[in-house]
Amino acid sequence: MPFRPSLLLLLAALAPLSGCDSGPTNPDQKEPRTLDEIKESGKLIVLTRNAPTTWYIGRDEEPRGPEYEMARAFADHLGVEAEFEVLPGLGAILSALEDGEGDLAAAGLTPTDARKERFRFGPAYNRVTQQVVCRRDTARPQDVADLTDLDLTVVANSSYVARLRGLREKDYPELSWRESEELNTERLLHEVWKRAIDCTVADSTIVDINRRYYPELIAPFNLSREQPIAWALPASSAELEGAVAGWLAKFRAEGRLDQVHEKYYGFFEVFDYVDTRAFIRRIDQRFPQYRSYFRQAAEKHDLPYTLIAAQGYQESHWRPDARSPTGVRGIMMLTRRTAQALGVEDRLDPRQSIFGGAKYLARMKTRFSEEVTEPDRTWLALAAYNVGRAHLHDAQRLARQLDKSPHHWRDMKEVLPLLADRKYYRNLKYGYARGTEPVRYVRRIREYRHVLRNMVQD
Repeated sequence: MPFRPSLLLLLAALAPLSGCDSGPTNPDQKEPRTLDEIKESGKLIVLTRNAPTTWYIGRDEEPRGPEYEMARAFADHLGVEAEFEVLPGLGAILSALEDGEGDLAAAGLTPTDARKERFRFGPAYNRVTQQVVCRRDTARPQDVADLTDLDLTVVANSSYVARLRGLREKDYPELSWRESEELNTERLLHEVWKRAIDCTVADSTIVDINRRYYPELIAPFNLSREQPIAWALPASSAELEGAVAGWLAKFRAEGRLDQVHEKYYGFFEVFDYVDTRAFIRRIDQRFPQYRSYFRQAAEKHDLPYTLIAAQGYQESHWRPDARSPTGVRGIMMLTRRTAQALGVEDRLDPRQSIFGGAKYLARMKTRFSEEVTEPDRTWLALAAYNVGRAHLHDAQRLARQLDKSPHHWRDMKEVLPLLADRKYYRNLKYGYARGTEPVRYVRRIREYRHVLRNMVQD
């Protein structure tokens, strides 16, 4: 039977409203607002927490985060404004939801059995694995049995507690841990890094982000299999659950969920302890010498200065005398021909190189159609800077042939490696290219920029 998006969307929306709805019964749940009442009020009250995987204030002093973007999109779908109530922890969030203080909780929640007895949950929009996290020079447990001799602390009222209780009841009666009401997962990771505690437990997405700031952290083993992440709703909010399900199916079908995941998690793939630690060290040792040049060049060419700085690190590790066997030189590793076109007289002069590189990237950003929007325009421009606009043009043409989008990085990073496959490059205008290089190039720049933005003061 052929795929019918409209039918699937309809079924997703109607399923929770059918007569066989078997939602939870929670006697402690205060009567929540109905969907009509939410629409009439003009606002959707969203309970969340302050974390990089949920909701946070960016450097532009505006809210950011995957939960923030998704909740706003759902509110737009309902024709209302999203109002966010940021609470200190999971316990406070679930209590507030039960007390009728919010319409839904968007806080990176796993639908555990205990939670499903109290609340409804929307469809899964992400999947994570619980990971044990320790510091590499403090503790290296290999399995659950090794945790019995360690100082293990986890967030209270979390899915980690539920998992640990299950393990203790089934196979590890001597397993013990402490539960923190005050510290969130990110703070506990900091405590592990400081050696204040031996280990904690965190979702894989949280671990991926925080290891960039604390490269000494390790995740020696998984505590769980992959688990869903979903929004929590009041026990009696069947109609709102249906609205969430219908919206999310459409949001996913349009590729917008993939865009959110790409934006916040798309560049966290392979962690390099040695490289990350060296980068953090060089932020203190090398970056201050060239920071003003990156700022000035970025301002002149309307680019984020942390982006240009991260690109400069990827190119040369901020070494002004960097050279490669292929003839590129300087902090921004310009070819002789490109430097001449940009008016750069001395590629080994840090200021000239940085200004030339910024000018070249800005020029690359103008060479795409209006259909390419940010941040995809920036990622594609960086790829073109690395592999050349001609090869990127080939990749965009190939993307169309493969029924993928030539305008979105999430598709292009899958197509670019095919430029090294004879099956594809023999039919392309500019032929063979090492297409994995620009994919890795963009990913590393995004990683470096992410760390840089959180370690330097604007």
